[in-house]
Amino acid sequence: MSTIASHALVIMLHGVGSSGADLAPLANVWKDALPGAVFASPNAPSHSSFGAGYQWFSVAGVTEENRSERIKDARPAFDATISSIIKENGFADQLDRVVLVGFSQGTIMALDAVASGRWPVGAVVGFSGRLASPLPLAPAVKTPVLLVHGSADPVIPAAETTRAAAALQPLGMDVETIIVPGLGHTISADGAARAGAFMAEALK
Repeated sequence: MSTIASHALVIMLHGVGSSGADLAPLANVWKDALPGAVFASPNAPSHSSFGAGYQWFSVAGVTEENRSERIKDARPAFDATISSIIKENGFADQLDRVVLVGFSQGTIMALDAVASGRWPVGAVVGFSGRLASPLPLAPAVKTPVLLVHGSADPVIPAAETTRAAAALQPLGMDVETIIVPGLGHTISADGAARAGAFMAEALK
């Protein structure tokens, strides 16, 4: 294929208590913007502390003070999951053709992956998330980031997206933010469409 995204891998990272199957339909939304791209939507490594679904880390008893430590502890299993998908699809030497897309806790992990410098991928898209990585940050500054958040999100306030951009931009990262008026803790059709265009541009 001669299209710009014919050789790209998009890894979708779900939120806590969810599963990979919940984000998988986004591939249908983005296939026109990213023709020929491979989409992966894994389950997080551990079962949710609250019954159904999976989690990247437990949010039982989570606080502002202990969240970053939980993210740090979650890194080995997260990295193993991402590494396995990348190797399976033949992108081990082409991280610049890989995109991480997260929702909620998936966004927390995607931002940590790039903010820590561990995964210098081609782009990161985060919906309804926050930056809560342990300091100091050592980001992969060549990775462009798009953060989309609903202004009426009752789970993770939209201010967290603004804070994330304010923390990463001075470190040299290209971070674009979109606050969607009236939207709750979900992904809107407009937000998904904007993400598709952003990924296509990043993978040019």
